[in-house]
Amino acid sequence: MALNMAAVPEIELDRISMRYETDSSDVLALSQVSLEIAKGEFVSLLGPSGCGKTTLLRLMADLIQPTSGTLKVAGKSAKEARLAQKYGIVFQNPVLYDWRKVKDNITLPLELMKVKKKERDAKADQLLELVGLAGFGDKYPWQLSGGMQQRVAIARALSMQPEILLMDEPFSALDEFSRERLNEELLSIWGKVKNTVVFVTHSIPESIFLSDRVCVLSPHPGRLSSIVDIPLARPRTKEMRNSPEFFSLIARIRDSFEGV
Repeated sequence: MALNMAAVPEIELDRISMRYETDSSDVLALSQVSLEIAKGEFVSLLGPSGCGKTTLLRLMADLIQPTSGTLKVAGKSAKEARLAQKYGIVFQNPVLYDWRKVKDNITLPLELMKVKKKERDAKADQLLELVGLAGFGDKYPWQLSGGMQQRVAIARALSMQPEILLMDEPFSALDEFSRERLNEELLSIWGKVKNTVVFVTHSIPESIFLSDRVCVLSPHPGRLSSIVDIPLARPRTKEMRNSPEFFSLIARIRDSFEGV
């Protein structure tokens, strides 16, 4: 994927640090993280538990504010980007409402924005087709598998046509077979939508298969220890997972961790 890094970055972090303070403790979760992400790029934040991956994603989404440093989205503040609805967020769990049908879960953000029902229904049909769930709109979440529920969550995140999709370990609760299949489906969706994706994971193979670049975070405190370009051709195929280049990238990323 050709990226114009000379243009204004879609997301720009400059010496971001995050400290959590309570009555009994003072924890530096992130330390001096600087990173630029280009428009349309697929970037993974990779690292072990406790390295600050989710904290960094929440900072990008303006769900929390950094202790120090600056964060810009398309040249504006994270708050301005959030208010302009530039973000779609997919969490580790689908967070669907069991009493709402699948299509009504997908269009909930549109309903809250007072979009007319006819437009919401048309959008739901479009998104269900996009995520491979055409015909499941009238089902309830509890009638779907875990992987299908996560696809509903992705469709809901895309309902507002966000320029940036933030994903926090969305497939970590799935078995390996479902996870690899959803990796392929996610790339297919991304190829059609063409938005910027920031994907949190602790799986090295997953990060390589999905990404243009892998940002490796090391813990205690969380810091950006390396950024690894992924030169694998697109579209990605399952056969690539068994290639010497793929295994070489796994070794390179594993060797880049600090303090683990």
